[in-house]
Amino acid sequence: MTNSRDTHLESDGPEAGRERPPEGQVQSVARAFALLEALADAGDPLSLQALAERTGLAQPTAHRLLKTMQGLGYARQTAAREYGLGPGLIGLGNRAAPQLAARAQPLLRELEELSQETANLVVLDGTNAVYVAQQPSRHQMRMFTEVGRRVLPHAAGAGKAMLATLSDTRVRAIVRETGLPRYTATTLTTEAELLRELRDTRGRGYALDDGEREVGVRCIAVAVPGSTPPAALSVSGPAARITDEMARRVVEALRDVAARLAGAGAAA
Repeated sequence: MTNSRDTHLESDGPEAGRERPPEGQVQSVARAFALLEALADAGDPLSLQALAERTGLAQPTAHRLLKTMQGLGYARQTAAREYGLGPGLIGLGNRAAPQLAARAQPLLRELEELSQETANLVVLDGTNAVYVAQQPSRHQMRMFTEVGRRVLPHAAGAGKAMLATLSDTRVRAIVRETGLPRYTATTLTTEAELLRELRDTRGRGYALDDGEREVGVRCIAVAVPGSTPPAALSVSGPAARITDEMARRVVEALRDVAARLAGAGAAA
């Protein structure tokens, strides 16, 4: 990894007319986090040009910030010279929710042992579902989401499990801020569809994602009772392996583990 030591002043350029950050904020820090959030929202690596366009930064500015974060391990560059989130963020993410993530990890291992599929702990941070802990599947072909990744909750099993714990008024407020973008043919893209799905989720006690974010991926999720902020546990994998019969077995395990995780939190 290359360490960047750029400390020179920036001249007026395409960003000169941009709105200044609120008083008390450091502009370079705000810009660095804007780049990280753009990468998190994208989910896949992005080119320098794409990142500059998404954040409104000049390419030289974005490049300097990315090189600095790359040197620190918070960003990485692929062989195609695109940028992605770096492994250094995993440690930060775990430390940001240390107690919950630490309590969940052995339980996630139990879920993976039972299902042999990837087990996740996800929390609701504002309007985003954030993956904070994971136990990857032992299979070579498996579902994998980077710890620290942020996704919109309407198209994720864990996201819908958490939304189902909220009032319809709060759900409407969230989706009106984020929108309901379509990722696949099965993504829910209207408020009415989503609210109906959340009512079904409350009725059966678990949420389903049937290829709504990624084609061929299936996810079963259960909310952690009484968690603040809302949290959910999920098991995800290829749809060919997560059959209806297997899903029924996994739901019972998810409910048991969610109750134990909630109980461990109350006792802590």
